[in-house]
Amino acid sequence: MSTASTRLPEGRYGRSADERADRKLRVAGGVLGAVLLALVGYFAYHYVGQNEISGQVIAFQAADDSVQVHLEVRKDAGVRGYCTLRSQAANGDEVGRADFRFDQHATRIDKVVTLRTTSRGTTAELLGCHAG
Repeated sequence: MSTASTRLPEGRYGRSADERADRKLRVAGGVLGAVLLALVGYFAYHYVGQNEISGQVIAFQAADDSVQVHLEVRKDAGVRGYCTLRSQAANGDEVGRADFRFDQHATRIDKVVTLRTTSRGTTAELLGCHAG
């Protein structure tokens, strides 16, 4: 038989085992969440902050042994870099690939470049631009 005077008051003598386990899970979840947030921030900074040069193909015109490509490049002032272009034939084979340097001080460059090909190219694709 249990009376009011023999029962211990709830919570008076420390937390129960369930409350301790819940607290450990909350702390572990908070630490993991902070680590994940830090990783996302790190990769976002390196993707956006370190990409100092970018470009896009505005237009292209194919000839028998080359492709004329109108390329627009955006970069930070004073940054030197290059963009890689490629062309493919109608069957999907790569017929030309070349790097084009952009060492001008300007931040926006419109330039028509000639990509030499081994046979008639039907595409002009920008593979990427890189500082350096």
